[in-house]
Amino acid sequence: MPDCVSVGVMRESDKWTIENLVPSKELMFRAGKAIYEQVSWKGPVGIICGKGNNAGDGFVTASLLKDNGIECEIVLLYSDSFSEDGKYYFDICASKGIPVVSDADYRKYKTIVDCIFGTGFKGEAREPAKTAIEKINSSGAYVVSADINSGLNGDTGLGDLYVISDLTVSIGTFKYGHFTGNADKAMKRKVNCDIGIKIVGETKELG
Repeated sequence: MPDCVSVGVMRESDKWTIENLVPSKELMFRAGKAIYEQVSWKGPVGIICGKGNNAGDGFVTASLLKDNGIECEIVLLYSDSFSEDGKYYFDICASKGIPVVSDADYRKYKTIVDCIFGTGFKGEAREPAKTAIEKINSSGAYVVSADINSGLNGDTGLGDLYVISDLTVSIGTFKYGHFTGNADKAMKRKVNCDIGIKIVGETKELG
């Protein structure tokens, strides 16, 4: 059974790793690269991005798709809510000419990357994320969730509305929410990718 951590332990582990081992932009690149390497891509790809570092992982993935000749498009749900590292990789995507839209017909995508919310999500999905999640689930595309399915609480796996994924790519270490609550309903398959985050805190075996 895999080791899992709480969202709090993961946050502290990220912080410790960035302060002592790996710069934050490098960690974000490794996360996006891990997502890219887990998928047999079929374009066009829609990368649905919310706020903060989860969106940043999506921008890295988009950049790698572009580099490898796979048609992709970023759907940016919030135009003014970048993390510092996320903005860095968004600007790289813009320099490569990757299309950025605020809305789209998700049914045109063969693959969708869910980068709306990260593991720290709590409560209910509100607009525009709510509609985006609904559109992902009705798209018919192959769906990849970055770290955890948007709409699920990273500690409990609970959520009223959440992305149903074909593949969830956990980053660093599995979180409790990958195995609890609605996880089995939300995730058809899940993998964890070690990107060099040193875990500082308690781990538990779940699964």
